[in-house]
Amino acid sequence: MNTTLVPPILQNKDPDAPSIFTAEGLLREARRQKRLEEHPVPAVCLLDPDGDIVRQLAARGLSTRCPFWACYHTDLHRFTWEGIEIGVVGCAVGASFAVLVAEELFASGCELLISVTSSGQIAQVKEPPYFILIEKALRDEGTSYHYLPPSEYSHIAASLLPVLEETRKSLDGVLCGSTWTTDAPFRETQAAIDQHRATGILAVEMEAAALYAFAQARQKSVVCVAHVTNQMASIEGDFEKGDADGMQDSLRIVVAIARAWKVSTDHTEVSGVLG
Repeated sequence: MNTTLVPPILQNKDPDAPSIFTAEGLLREARRQKRLEEHPVPAVCLLDPDGDIVRQLAARGLSTRCPFWACYHTDLHRFTWEGIEIGVVGCAVGASFAVLVAEELFASGCELLISVTSSGQIAQVKEPPYFILIEKALRDEGTSYHYLPPSEYSHIAASLLPVLEETRKSLDGVLCGSTWTTDAPFRETQAAIDQHRATGILAVEMEAAALYAFAQARQKSVVCVAHVTNQMASIEGDFEKGDADGMQDSLRIVVAIARAWKVSTDHTEVSGVLG
């Protein structure tokens, strides 16, 4: 193959080779510099790329900032919702940022990571806002190619498919399907939208393909949710999430996923704190 015709993102990649730079090493040095003790994060963690959930929780006095979170770029907040303790990181938007934080969360004790990201409507299945449990995501971003060989889609782990099905059954109006992950939201052209709609893609977002590639490569539990809130600002009154910027609706999904995951991992009913 003439490598001059292959884009750099696909050159010299060996997903099986160990990385010299690791999340564990970064966190070790961050703790040293910041004089932080090492404490685990909650077993269930949430990525909130828009930051609305974090802001709404803080405004209501429902969350506390974790003083031991060693990430250089973000804050981790802890809260309890319906008896489940959750760690949440806000504003980690985009594939590379989301995976950077995901690596650090799992290196710090996370066992299940849920991402709820605002998404643009591709297939007009209903009026926004609504939620899609993402089964697979088109890899139109760069980060996933560092974790997995080239392919069209990244997929949720097969072991988590029952979690999606149980969550969908337990909540009215939640869909399952595929999304398009892009690194360039302001390059969503009509031709691209039409093409992806024709292949059955439901929405466009910026993190899922990379998070699922990371999860597969590292054998971690990650569930991505698209909160379809907009039609790419092509109409007036777009980007409305509902009451409290969609916080309560989003956390209803998060709790349902966490409970279904816990049942799938230890086959016991969950009524309180996950441990």
